[in-house]
Amino acid sequence: MNPTVAATAVATGDNMNMIQRAFAEGGFVMYIIAVIAVLAIFLIIERMMKFKNLSVDKKEFTDQVFRMVVAGDLRQAISYCDARPAPLTNVVKSGLVQAMNKRPDEEVQVAMDAAVMREMPKVEGWTSFLAVFGNIAVLAGLLGTIIGMIGSFRAVAAADPATKALELSKGISHALNCTAFGLFVAIVSIVAYGLFQHKIQKTENEVIETSMSLLNLVVANREKIKE
Repeated sequence: MNPTVAATAVATGDNMNMIQRAFAEGGFVMYIIAVIAVLAIFLIIERMMKFKNLSVDKKEFTDQVFRMVVAGDLRQAISYCDARPAPLTNVVKSGLVQAMNKRPDEEVQVAMDAAVMREMPKVEGWTSFLAVFGNIAVLAGLLGTIIGMIGSFRAVAAADPATKALELSKGISHALNCTAFGLFVAIVSIVAYGLFQHKIQKTENEVIETSMSLLNLVVANREKIKE
């Protein structure tokens, strides 16, 4: 066997043994934290896929749509938005539809504001639950720590002098495994929450900025709008 492959296999086996030992020593609270970890990972993957599907190249999109608006061809601009369904394109489309129907500037703005309120919840999704998972993971880890310490003190009180050190080490191991796993899950969840919140805020800013630019462009080019 290739020495590198053999070393990797040994390292993988050691890691698996370490994880199995941690779960065995950590008790049932480790499984509660594991469930939280699975939910957090599922939500992180779901959010990553959602952001990928809802994102558009803002520069390319605005360049194309604004060029069509300046040319007065709002029907083509609406078709361009329909071909790229996303929060940004849906908000712009709602304003274009009002402008094409010769509605006043205020109604164009209201339509885009309503579209922003309708689209942003789709971007946010269940992201806030990552913060909840992070907090629950910390609390579950703390619960495991307390259970481990209580079990340790009870075992030490009932044990004979020869086994007190062993019982104490079991309790401490239980507590530390729960603490470490809970903190790990919490850190991953909260970091992902922060990154997704940044992405959500950036998307919202882009949508609002683009809708304001579109309104100004429509106002300046109303006489060019084709029937």
